Amino acid sequence: MATFKDFNFKLIVIEQLMYIDETLTPQFCLADLLKEKGLTDAPWEYAQQHGLAYQVVPEARSYFASLEISDELLAGVEELCMDGGNQVYQECAPVWDGEDDLFDVASLDDLVLLPNLRRVLGSEFLGPELRNVLSARGIVAD
Repeated sequence: MATFKDFNFKLIVIEQLMYIDETLTPQFCLADLLKEKGLTDAPWEYAQQHGLAYQVVPEARSYFASLEISDELLAGVEELCMDGGNQVYQECAPVWDGEDDLFDVASLDDLVLLPNLRRVLGSEFLGPELRNVLSARGIVAD
């Protein structure tokens, strides 16, 4: 199983596999997890009440950080989409409004895990240095 260095990059990969392609299952739902734990079924309310506004809820971070993704699934990733409206971000931080750097990708070292990646949509959210890394690897940065 692959080990990611950048948690936020992993979230973008999870977005593609879990919420777009639906090949990484089951789909994670923070509301369901909180309800199972007997806490609430309202993630937004939970985040507000526990001082977690604009932060990743620990239960979501733990789930996604430990989530194993097979090499086979990673090899199937040809496109990624970086967008503040990604479902994975809502599952992580239900109060997040996309106006800060909470989910910014700091490193593209994990590109080696995606041998067939050809395109990254929303690459304007990456700094020039990281966009250059994509270009150097022949990955279209839209």
